Amino acid sequence: MSPRKSASPITTVTRLRAHPKLFVLDSNVLMHDPTSLFHFEEHDIYIPMVTLEELDNNKKGMSEVARNARQTSRFLDEIVSSAIADIDEGISLESHGSKNATGRLFLQTQAISSVLPVRLASGSADNQIIGVVKFLHETCLNRSVALVSKDINMRIKARALGLAAEDYFNDKVLEDTDLLYSGIQELPADFWDRHGKEMESWQQSGHTFYRVSGPLCTHFLINQFVYLEHDKPFYALVKERSGKTAVLQTLKDYTHQKNNIWGITARNREQNFALNLLMNPEVDFVTLLGQAGTGKTLLTLAAGLMQTLEYKVYSEIIMTRVTVPVGEDIGFLPGTEEEKMTPWMGALEDNLDVLNKTDNDAGEWGRAATRDLIRSRIKIKSLNFMRGRTFINKFLIIDEAQNLTPKQMKTLITRAGPATKVVCLGNIAQIDTPYLSEGSSGLTYVVDRFKGWDHNGHVTLQRGERSRLADYAAEVL
Repeated sequence: MSPRKSASPITTVTRLRAHPKLFVLDSNVLMHDPTSLFHFEEHDIYIPMVTLEELDNNKKGMSEVARNARQTSRFLDEIVSSAIADIDEGISLESHGSKNATGRLFLQTQAISSVLPVRLASGSADNQIIGVVKFLHETCLNRSVALVSKDINMRIKARALGLAAEDYFNDKVLEDTDLLYSGIQELPADFWDRHGKEMESWQQSGHTFYRVSGPLCTHFLINQFVYLEHDKPFYALVKERSGKTAVLQTLKDYTHQKNNIWGITARNREQNFALNLLMNPEVDFVTLLGQAGTGKTLLTLAAGLMQTLEYKVYSEIIMTRVTVPVGEDIGFLPGTEEEKMTPWMGALEDNLDVLNKTDNDAGEWGRAATRDLIRSRIKIKSLNFMRGRTFINKFLIIDEAQNLTPKQMKTLITRAGPATKVVCLGNIAQIDTPYLSEGSSGLTYVVDRFKGWDHNGHVTLQRGERSRLADYAAEVL
């Protein structure tokens, strides 16, 4: 249910059905999530005429907003076309959405004139919707009326007039991102005492496996990293789990120079965990979270180059990202798709410079040849042309994934064909897309939904390794 579950006890179901809440939807909610029509459970929704006009004004184009506006219009057309009773009495949503949507849809069928303060009495769409909420609040005395909007200022104006206003919460995966799965769990100091009594161990393919039993095993997830930092450090991956029994697999030590990846070694525990996922052929989907300078892009590119050029596991690397500017937009860009994306790929070029300097024996000519070879195997693609494509045997990197909506993330990940690995990188503290928050970002969404899948891995990188200046700035600014 959205925006927020009713606090009424279960015993008052009859009263809730007699007088359900009435939520007035702003157009930005529908353009953000067309399925929001079906996410209010037993409560009714009301759509003002201004909202329909704004949907019509925003339906043209290929942007995500335009697509959502068109999808909302199709949903509404289907619902209204099937109406048997008078529209004024409300149209049941149960047969169109999920079975949980037992409320009704009301459309504005009459001219509404509500007296607003003089300073608000303008022709703006926001103020007209607030006027509708005020009218319903004054006329529907037997039920609770609330505005649902993604626009913060609009909610503030409504509350200033004594009207209930709420954000749209259904798209949020987590209310508190501190609860987001980190992919890592520290083991207690007495772990072996409590879980190692009937332990089995064996070696296979260069790894040591431990079958342990105990209460903590029930909380493990497949491909979660566990570690002990006491007398003798222990780092492992949860390979199997069944009830109170789990199989732990030791990791490859990528902090050692002999195991370097394209000249790069892990500088801390989390980077070592990340490289174990990136180099694992059994893991098809990897998500890496972390603040600026934790090494997300560098580690991913090094792993991609190693598996593409050295091991020949993948045919090429494809890199894409959301083109959301931090400052003013620089306007239209000339050239091909790849040339248009070049200004957004500064991070790629910076990291390639670092990776190209790791081979000290090659000399200038050797490094230049390597740079050309690398560039021939890395393709830069725009998100705008991803629909309908299938990537076979590719290493797909989605950078700045925190700026993607869950729907966009689904569109991208479902492009993966056979033998393709997808890596999502991002920092949910740096979201630049309007109406997205840490809780509703597509990156948060996939981290939460994929956890525990046999072919998924996630690591939240903690320590910045860029420079002491960058680390201090991230901490104090």
